[in-house]
Amino acid sequence: MSDPHAPAVPAVPPTPPVPLSALLARKDLALRHIAGPAGRDTVIHWVHTSEMADPYPYLLGGELLLTAGVHVPSAPSAADTGPYFDTYVSQVVAAGGAALGFGLAPVHDTVPPALVAACDAQGLPLLEVPPQTPFSGITRAVWQLMAQVRLAELRRVAEAQQSLAAAASRPNPVPSVLRQLARRLGGWAVLHGPDGAEIASAGRAPREEVRTALAQLAAVVRPAPADTSPRPKGPARPATGSAASGRTAPSSATDTVDGGHLAAYALGAGQGFVLAVAAPERSPGDHTIASVAAVLLSLLTGEHQSGTGAARSSALVRMLLGAAPEEVAPLLGAERWVVVHARPEAQAPDPMAASALGTALGSALVDLADGVVRVLVPAEREPAPQPGWTLGVSTAVTAADWPAADTQAARALARARATRTALVRHGDRPGLADLIPPDEADAHARALLAPISATPALTETLRTWLSLHGSWDRTAVALSVHRNTVRQRIARCAALLGADLDDPDVRMELWFALRRA
Repeated sequence: MSDPHAPAVPAVPPTPPVPLSALLARKDLALRHIAGPAGRDTVIHWVHTSEMADPYPYLLGGELLLTAGVHVPSAPSAADTGPYFDTYVSQVVAAGGAALGFGLAPVHDTVPPALVAACDAQGLPLLEVPPQTPFSGITRAVWQLMAQVRLAELRRVAEAQQSLAAAASRPNPVPSVLRQLARRLGGWAVLHGPDGAEIASAGRAPREEVRTALAQLAAVVRPAPADTSPRPKGPARPATGSAASGRTAPSSATDTVDGGHLAAYALGAGQGFVLAVAAPERSPGDHTIASVAAVLLSLLTGEHQSGTGAARSSALVRMLLGAAPEEVAPLLGAERWVVVHARPEAQAPDPMAASALGTALGSALVDLADGVVRVLVPAEREPAPQPGWTLGVSTAVTAADWPAADTQAARALARARATRTALVRHGDRPGLADLIPPDEADAHARALLAPISATPALTETLRTWLSLHGSWDRTAVALSVHRNTVRQRIARCAALLGADLDDPDVRMELWFALRRA
């Protein structure tokens, strides 16, 4: 009869692996390896304690399972417990357990020989835990080792980022970045052009079959070029790559060949360039390092290296010399634009993160100031939510209305942060206010808001508070102030305006006036 647990594929927890040999080397634990393999290939991802006779449902995979043998049934002889331990060990192995630790005392004075035999037979490492070593001490030791591994990984990634950034600033940046990447990964790095040809490479070139597999992997992530040529009569030509499957190409892909690790990364927003790497093995941090190189190469091979970049420089110079935005906008290649304001969900953005966001949104017109990234995006490139970012998007405008769109995007971002929404767009739906002549509406708005118009903090607080339906907490988040500050400002607004802000008619009239303002 087949094992009912066998078909399951255990999922290893997303924690840095710790070699079992490193845990055995801890003299303070006094662990003793008594069965099964214990080489450098044996790693653990977690520690779990269980006295269940069937621990399978409680394991994720990759654990060091600790037990004091409370679940072991009493038997007159060791031979009688053999079938029990055979089943028990097979369940741990089927669940993906990395190793088993058996604690001595208070239940057992020695590790049952039948358990030792079962672990040897099924290749599960077995550790003897002495009475003076608590299971919590083993858990703490594993956490400490994981922290050391993670620190080493972060240090390696940080050093790689610095060296890659330095390489990108050299006179011949693309080969320099590839050389640094190949050295950091201990393998080969190659840049494929939109046609699939190898433009530049660095490192020790792999065997021909590996290069072929890497080229095929690059074709998986390369976006299909737009085909604008007339369709010939007759049978249709077979499509290849992502166009053949009718799907959007992924941004990255991985594969293995003869134990080596292969990876490919699409550069930029549909440029067609692909970074491909081949390494003898995959180490922690490799993906992050390669992703940094991909971002740098995206910038180096992007639009700013083409005629579009020259047109942008020309537009900038003309604006600095006094030209109006609508006069230089044609040089940027679009008639209508949206402004995007963005803030990361974690730490403050840096120039690298800002450039990566601009690449993801399909624009090199990026500005980073006061913890906010602003991106000017052609309207036809509809901004989409970006992982790890909160975005506010304006309506589509012409160059003459860029300042107004910038204000719209800022308010949309504040609302997105307050409501914990990944992306909020400024509403552009026509309303009843459009039925009133603009001059009359503006005059009414100025008169109504005159008592608070000299204090921008009061005006903006009232606007945000009304837009968030009078929520103190969400308004405080949107404005980055304390909720008591919001209460004080709203009370001040009510006093100066002589209005009951709990009255929905008053709120509606004030909202109308604030929108005109």
